[in-house]
Order: sequence, then structure tokens, then C-alpha cells
Amino acid sequence: MKIIHCPLNGPRNISEFAYGGEVEAMPDPVSCSGDEWAEYIFMSDNPAGLVREWWLHVATAYWFIAERNTVTDEIIKTYPPSELYKQRIEFAKDID
Repeated sequence: MKIIHCPLNGPRNISEFAYGGEVEAMPDPVSCSGDEWAEYIFMSDNPAGLVREWWLHVATAYWFIAERNTVTDEIIKTYPPSELYKQRIEFAKDID
């Protein structure tokens, strides 16, 4: 059984989690092109070695970041997003 250490809930079985993709810088959703936004949403680098990834603890809807070695599939470290992101991004609301 593979265990992931959730920063909120502690060690849990991997079946309680969903992979959310690589952690990468988001382009400005207002000024970027459709192609740039599509690249950000749908494409990933998939490198061999250490990567930062988004993971979701499904039972509590808690998102966190894991550093994982993709060659060995070893999870090196997990931590809350606030350790990497210091401010929240607000999106404009279109109200018609």
C-alpha cells in the first residue's frame, strides 16, 4: 500500500488522492493568447526526476503540493500551497 502524507490530514492511502498536474507559473488570463492559455491548461513537460505536482485529498477537498521523483515514484515532500504562493489571484467576473 502506498502512503501519501497529506499536510492537513496526515498519512493516508494513495487511493484517497487525485493527481492535479504539474505546478507551473500561470500566464495572465486577461492578456495571454488562447494558445498560451491552452498550453498552460493542457500541456505538461513530464520530465524525468524531481517535479512539483498538485495533489487533491478527495475526502476533504484539500489541495496541496508534492515533490515527487518521477523516476523512482518516491514522494520526497508534501506541503500546503501557501509555502509557495503568498497571494491569491482574483479573476474578473463577467456579469451581463
